[in-house]
Amino acid sequence: MTTPAPLKPLPAVDLGLRPDVSAHFDPQTNTISYIVKDPASNACAIVDSVMDIDYAAGRITYDHADALIAEIEARGLSLEWIIETHVHADHLSAAPYIQQKLGGKIGIGANILIVQDVFGKIFNEGTEFQRDGSQFDRLFEDGDEYQVGQMRCFAFHTPGHTPACMTHVMGDAAFVGDTLFMPDGGSARADFPGGDAGVLYDSIQRVLSLPDETRLFMCHDYGPNGRDIQWETTVAEEKAHNIHVGEGKTREDFIAFRTERDAQLDVPRLIIPSLQVNMRAGEIPRDADGRPMLKVPVNGL
Repeated sequence: MTTPAPLKPLPAVDLGLRPDVSAHFDPQTNTISYIVKDPASNACAIVDSVMDIDYAAGRITYDHADALIAEIEARGLSLEWIIETHVHADHLSAAPYIQQKLGGKIGIGANILIVQDVFGKIFNEGTEFQRDGSQFDRLFEDGDEYQVGQMRCFAFHTPGHTPACMTHVMGDAAFVGDTLFMPDGGSARADFPGGDAGVLYDSIQRVLSLPDETRLFMCHDYGPNGRDIQWETTVAEEKAHNIHVGEGKTREDFIAFRTERDAQLDVPRLIIPSLQVNMRAGEIPRDADGRPMLKVPVNGL
C-alpha cells in the first residue's frame, strides 16, 4: 500500500478575488482550455491549450489555439502565462505556437523531470533531448506563488494521474487538470507510468481541503450519461457528490476501484504523439535532417 506523502500547508485562497474565466471546449479531445483574466488589469493566463492533429494523416493545425489567440486580441488582453497542469496523454499542447504569437511564459510542475526521464527512455530519445525541464520557462515547486497582473496565484503538487500534475489556484478559481472530473465523472486513471491510485486519492483530498466555495475547473469532460458538457463545479459539490471520492469513500475503496477500472480502459488515442510533444513543452521532435517527426514505440507502453 502506498504511504501518503506528508502534506505541505497551502497558501490561503482569496475567495474575494474572482477572475473572469473563459472556457474553450475541444470536441476532438474533450479538453477544456481556459483564458483566465485578472479582474484588476488586462493581464491573463491560458491553461491547457490544444494543438490540433490529424494523427492518421500526420497533419498539425492550430484552429483551437487560434481561437484562444483571437479572443485575447479582441479583448485587448496581455498574455503573461501559458500553464500546463501536467504532461497530457490525450492532446497536444499549443504552448510554443501561442507564445510565438502573444508572448508569455510557459510553466509546468517541477516533476516534469521524472516524466522526461521515463518517456525519454520509452521513446529512445538521444542525448540531444534535455531531461532537465529546460524546454519550459518555469518549473513550479509545491506551493510556489506567481502573479497574473495583480492577481496572486499559486500552484501545488497533485500527482497520481502523472508525477507532474499540479493544481493552479488563481483567485477563487482552481484549475485541477486531470486530478478530478465533474462529480458524475469521478476521477482520472492512475495506471500510466509514474501514476499511483493511492497518491491520486491523497492529491484529491488536498484539492478538497480548499475552501468549499472555491471554483474548480476541469481539464476534461465526457458528458456521462448523455448530459451536456460541463467544466465548472465547487469543492463543496465534489465533496458531497463525486462518485469516486465523495460521501466518505475511503482510500482503500478508491484504490480498489481505480485499479479494477483502469485495467479495463483503452490506451488514449493520442498518447504516442502527445507525450513526445508535451514533454518538450509543445515542440514537435525533429529527425536528424531537422524535419518534424514522431516515433511509434512498438510494445513500449
